[in-house]
Amino acid sequence: MLGTRNVWDVLLINLILGTVWHCGSFFLCVAMPLNHFSPDRWLYRPHRWEKEGRFYSDVLHINKWKDHLPQHTGKNGFSKSHLDSVSVEYIDRFISETCRGEWNHTTNCLFTAVLFIINTPIMGLLLSVLLVAGNFPFIFIQRYNRFRLQKLRSLIIKKNKRSAPKVAGLENHTAAAPGNESAIVQQDSRTE
Repeated sequence: MLGTRNVWDVLLINLILGTVWHCGSFFLCVAMPLNHFSPDRWLYRPHRWEKEGRFYSDVLHINKWKDHLPQHTGKNGFSKSHLDSVSVEYIDRFISETCRGEWNHTTNCLFTAVLFIINTPIMGLLLSVLLVAGNFPFIFIQRYNRFRLQKLRSLIIKKNKRSAPKVAGLENHTAAAPGNESAIVQQDSRTE
């Protein structure tokens, strides 16, 4: 335990260990295949209290602050700052990338266990609060965006089914939907 050292040594050791942990989780996250980040896995599934994403907009007012936080460009240069396409494949990739981001920030929060093991209870608590406060906003953004993207995906599929030629056993899910479906991403998900 680091309780017998002076506070600056404790902070420096925590900073070094935290940096190693965060870099390790980041590189692991980037190296993992995209199929590991399926929105159907337990970590990424929606919860009732999220109210289909409305919790984030109504309670946390996420639209007021989310664009002021830094954004990492995903694996292979995948940018989450805007939609580059409205194809189902692109939206699926975008949804998986939100899962990848959530996994990374959740894994960063697991470092709190190390903080409590190596520090005094007070220092462990203080550093853990800072760590969680630094990661939870990004987790919230990933989850909020995933709700919006899944709603957009459903709209695109419905529109593609309506506009697809009627050929027995063949559905057109890959064509970009006509119109401005990406507008749903800028709106609150209040309609249903």
